Amino acid sequence: MIIAVDGPAASGKGTIARALAAHYGLPHLDTGLLYRAVALNLHRLELDPAKEADAVAACGFDEEMLADPELRGDAVGKLASIVSAHPLVRAALMQRQKRFAQQPGGAVLDGRDIGTVIAPDADVKLFVRATPNIRARRRHAELRARGADVSIDRVLADIRARDQRDSSRATAPLTMASDAALLDTSFLSIEAAVQRAIAIVEEKRGRRRSA
Repeated sequence: MIIAVDGPAASGKGTIARALAAHYGLPHLDTGLLYRAVALNLHRLELDPAKEADAVAACGFDEEMLADPELRGDAVGKLASIVSAHPLVRAALMQRQKRFAQQPGGAVLDGRDIGTVIAPDADVKLFVRATPNIRARRRHAELRARGADVSIDRVLADIRARDQRDSSRATAPLTMASDAALLDTSFLSIEAAVQRAIAIVEEKRGRRRSA
């Protein structure tokens, strides 16, 4: 079973995807980490994120980099949003994601284009969203917990800018697949959001079995 979980930054898609993977005993891939690894590698190589050739050159990162705690930093997240808009970067990382999705037994992947590009034939597709203000509060709390001194206004501005870049890029823009189930987490606890996600998966599986 392949489960695709898409949505904007700080919507809760990663938490939900990890919970679904644990619940169903499936491997999980946070595809955003791939783009963050490119961004971190690019930063360390002192290349220009706005130049597609530089961003592509940074795609050859070591697998160990996916475990680097620096990937979770706000600065790397901003760079990742920039490099992910380059078509050749997305092409360079696409096969790695497709291989993960197509492994025996299935997988859970979360990102921006899983249900539309990476796994368009996924058994279950979720699109997770929340209001920009709520997502900004979540991200602000996360950053403060890591010791970052950043204002909520700055975080909200960054959320809105990332939404604009993700939704307007020419290649694989952030969009809800036509056959995806919408899950709005704005006013749900983590536990309630996960339970709703599991219910959606079970409903989809039930439909497939009865078809």
